[in-house]
Amino acid sequence: MKELKEIRFNETDILLQDNLVRGSILPESVRELNRNIIFKGNNVVEGPVFGNRLEVQQGDLDIQGAVFSQLETYVSAEAKGNIVFRKAVGSANSIVSRGAHCQLTFQSDINAKSVVLYNTFVAGSIYADEIELNNCVVIGGVFATQNLDLRDSIVGTFNAPSVTASGVVYLLLPSAFSVEKIMTTAGTKFYNLTLADLGSLCKGLPQAENSGKIEVDVDIDEVKSKLVDEDVQKTLRSYTVVGKVLAADLLDTDKFQNHFLLTAASLGPQLLKTYDMGIGKDGLAVPLTIEKIREFFFGVLNGRIEVQNLDGKFDISEITRTM
Repeated sequence: MKELKEIRFNETDILLQDNLVRGSILPESVRELNRNIIFKGNNVVEGPVFGNRLEVQQGDLDIQGAVFSQLETYVSAEAKGNIVFRKAVGSANSIVSRGAHCQLTFQSDINAKSVVLYNTFVAGSIYADEIELNNCVVIGGVFATQNLDLRDSIVGTFNAPSVTASGVVYLLLPSAFSVEKIMTTAGTKFYNLTLADLGSLCKGLPQAENSGKIEVDVDIDEVKSKLVDEDVQKTLRSYTVVGKVLAADLLDTDKFQNHFLLTAASLGPQLLKTYDMGIGKDGLAVPLTIEKIREFFFGVLNGRIEVQNLDGKFDISEITRTM
């Protein structure tokens, strides 16, 4: 890596390459509100960033403060390397990344009118009017006010009026919601990981006997509800495995360490220390860093880590003994 230089800003547009910014990149006058910021590679910004348009042409990039753009935050499809946003990222318009060769990580929430992400890890939640995710992992929720398009992704949950899904979609929480019926392409699979033994999988150990992924049939497992008040009647569809979770919760599911894993991911930048999952198969502690968690969930998504199917059978006598 080249030596990073500390620099000051007074130009209309800012081009950054091989630079360390000790403070923030914020406008100091009305003229600078329309300033574009372009990251050309190997940059670290220790404070918040505000610009008319933010473009990431190449990694590595580490922005440690909050980010806001008036027009767009854009990651080039040709970008390579690690690109990390450690705090919340917002835009008055769009946040877009179609980079297949970079490792893009958002360690907090995303908020914009339109969000399009590919090959991205989000430790927080996404809020937008329209959201498109392709080969992404979102630990929190995905909340769209208009349209949501999910393709080969893992999300905590989702809530949108219109949802389109294709490939394999995993849910980390028991329920997800839509207003209209989910539109799926041929061969689309939904799986819920609420009762998967993510802790053992993360440590490389055998999965617990009463654990595994649950296949969700968007037709059979749909629960349709009508919400009514004095002025409005609204239909809401829920895709849930709550009944199976309630039955399984009579067993000891705390040993799965799922909540611990997900909480460590979502609170990563705010934790004062790095926790671990315990001892892995190699006899060493498994640290819960964002990098490790990202690697694990993409391993599940891409099939390198296989989650067993939950057989759905429970021994009533065994449950009675444990109560």
